[in-house]
Amino acid sequence: MWRCTGPRWSGSGPGAGPEGPFGQRLGWYCAERGEERESLLPAGKALAFAALGERRCLGVRRGGRWIVCPYGAGIDGAAAKDQCPRCARLDRSRSVAADTMADDPRPYGVYLAYFGPGLLKVGITAAERGTARLVEQGAVAYAWLGRGPLMAARRAEALLGSALGVPDRFAKEAKRAARGALPPLPERAGELAQLHRAARRLAGWPETLEPVEFACGDHTELFGLERIPAGGVVELGGLTAGAEIVAEVVAGVGADVYLRLAGEGGAAGETGAEGPGAGDGAGRGGSGTGGVVAVLDARLLAGWVLGAARGPVTTVPVRPAARGAGRDEGEGGQEGLF
Repeated sequence: MWRCTGPRWSGSGPGAGPEGPFGQRLGWYCAERGEERESLLPAGKALAFAALGERRCLGVRRGGRWIVCPYGAGIDGAAAKDQCPRCARLDRSRSVAADTMADDPRPYGVYLAYFGPGLLKVGITAAERGTARLVEQGAVAYAWLGRGPLMAARRAEALLGSALGVPDRFAKEAKRAARGALPPLPERAGELAQLHRAARRLAGWPETLEPVEFACGDHTELFGLERIPAGGVVELGGLTAGAEIVAEVVAGVGADVYLRLAGEGGAAGETGAEGPGAGDGAGRGGSGTGGVVAVLDARLLAGWVLGAARGPVTTVPVRPAARGAGRDEGEGGQEGLF
């Protein structure tokens, strides 16, 4: 059986290549074969799948491969975390996010990430990952602040938090709400530039952290933010056995997938057999400009076997979009992303 391993951003870049274009994808793992696959989630793709059986812990990823959960543990369908508590503890035993990898010799970058007016955070990521961490967390715009050893990057991150009150995370509800009212790019860049200048003027900047001149990067086009309705977006809840999603992809931002739900003026699709094909949404699909647009945290798909939907509409619970302003990115917000 192929189990979904959740959302990821990968590919060969803007153009076509061996892995196809860079974009949001769903990962899949078959424990029996020891194989992994990915399926691209481009705008306009029709999806029609059902959650089969029980959602199970994916285990731990080490050395570029999955180590299957030895307990075969089931996990809550509404949890963003795709691991059982014991596998999660093992994962955190060797994690930069959990400060249990202080000896990591790789160079790190300190970044400023912009999610909306007043929603700017500081973070660090391994330099070799480039902007991957920023894309994964749905940063609309960003700027690099410095590069250097891990502990120097950590000190700079802590300095911005203590001296300027810059947080290191935001709740997904706050980030989602901000996407519906984004100012023009010059204003986004201006807010980043102001914080960049303030950060560089701080006393106590780590000597081993090399400063980076201000340059604003933007993910508006990559995410397809212009396709997300300014109002009226609803949220899809967690899956339960037999629950179905029938929709068309509108856009992808970080772990979120925006879907136009099937129905009057919407889109519908059919899929083939259980596994990656089901997640692909392969088959027939109609598109239209009408229909309700809903946002799904694609991490909720991780751990499920997804098969073909039998019905014409989505049966996963739909609720009004929450509007939060908290700083907690939620369960599993940063683990394993460095």
